[in-house]
Amino acid sequence: MYYIGYDIGSSSVKAALVESATGKSIGSLHEPPNEMEMQSLHPGWAEQDPNTWWNYICSATKRLISEANIDPSKIEGIGISYQMHGLVIVDENGEPLRNSIIWCDSRAVEIGNKAFDDLGNDKCVEHLLNSPGNFTASKLKWIRDNEPDIFNKVHKYMLPGDYIAYKLTGTIATTKNGLSEGILWDYKENKVADWLLDYYGIDPSLTPNIVENFQAQGTVTTEASDLTGLPVGIPITYRAGDQPNNALSLNIFKHGEVAATGGTSGVLYAVTNSTNSKESIRVNNFAHVNYSNNQPCIGKLLNINGAGIQYRWLKNLCGNEPYETMNIQASKVDVGSNGIVVLPFGNGAERMFNNRIIGNQILNLNFNIHGKGHLYRAALEGIAFSFVYGMELLKNDNATINVIRAGNDNLFRSEIFANTVATLIGHEIEIYNTTGAVGAARAVGLVDGDFEKFGKHISENDHVMTYQPLGNKAPYEEAYKHWKNTLENILNN
Repeated sequence: MYYIGYDIGSSSVKAALVESATGKSIGSLHEPPNEMEMQSLHPGWAEQDPNTWWNYICSATKRLISEANIDPSKIEGIGISYQMHGLVIVDENGEPLRNSIIWCDSRAVEIGNKAFDDLGNDKCVEHLLNSPGNFTASKLKWIRDNEPDIFNKVHKYMLPGDYIAYKLTGTIATTKNGLSEGILWDYKENKVADWLLDYYGIDPSLTPNIVENFQAQGTVTTEASDLTGLPVGIPITYRAGDQPNNALSLNIFKHGEVAATGGTSGVLYAVTNSTNSKESIRVNNFAHVNYSNNQPCIGKLLNINGAGIQYRWLKNLCGNEPYETMNIQASKVDVGSNGIVVLPFGNGAERMFNNRIIGNQILNLNFNIHGKGHLYRAALEGIAFSFVYGMELLKNDNATINVIRAGNDNLFRSEIFANTVATLIGHEIEIYNTTGAVGAARAVGLVDGDFEKFGKHISENDHVMTYQPLGNKAPYEEAYKHWKNTLENILNN
């Protein structure tokens, strides 16, 4: 028997099959072969057609069943992971009224900032654990203000994963942690933050019914079965945003456990039992997948926009050498890159710098002594140092770091990057060969609440290696101090 999981990103839709009894991955793939289209009608805007996600869900499912050569009637349940913070609005027939305003769209920044000031910083932090910021609630307010004809037709608003669940089951619903990622959940009152909706002039009836993360949330309809090849009547029993789901995929559920992602952007997601926050703008707090009012489990998320994209930019600039070749050249350069400092923040405003744009900067370059290897190492070190800087910020915001786990992809395949982070923070980094789609598939079975068994599947199937802090820490500390001083001089000026 099998479970199927989906991970709906902004670049592709991923699908995976796992054995229900063992959690073993049977197959995975993504659609489309190239990146999905993203529309940007104005600077800072980013939109996608929700039905594009659905069409790729359908084609990916049929292809996965075919390539895995399984009997689809053996699929017992569905799990969904999705890009966070997006907004989908539908009419009374369930049809999208416009493109989704997705996670990287920044049009609602000022709306959220004004709400934070008008409603009171203390109230927002105490009840929402965040500023309303540039999240789903503020994006819905933007539509109310700027597209009133569309807003007046809204029947329900949803997160991207909610929309896919609706297309599969015909049931419109959302979750507490989905609402929390939209800054729509009141932790103190344990309900939807209707007072924020009221401030924004949004009728609370537009909020979907709430289901738990791990429960039957609807079953596949005949129409969805025809389009996907899934059996009629199988349930969706799990949904979550991509970062909480990534943490779940790495067996991150407890206070002190941290999930790290080193892709185009970098993410640190630290699970804590604290509902206090001193950095509600720079660090965001979301209900984790195992959150309950009696046992609050919060994911503190720190995002670094300029991470792997820095190394990819260098790759493109320097003749498209393979990453393995770049890493070999970087390994021939001493720690500290012979004085070069790379600040990898050329991918827009950085939340951990209070949404300042400082740009990518390459400093101390000497044409007479520096070559590509120096640039490669300086880039890897600069990205690693930004992770360490972010971890310091998390610790200052009541996070504890006991265990760090990461997927076996992108930056964590570089020994320079991983060893630099592990050595400076003084913790092992466990590497696992898993994906968000595999994690979502495995989570289908968590309706039984057996997190220990779930974690055992991950450790038995996925553990690849563990990076240990290196013994000679001094050169790393010196290089990091130089990098941090350079950064803070720029921030202070």
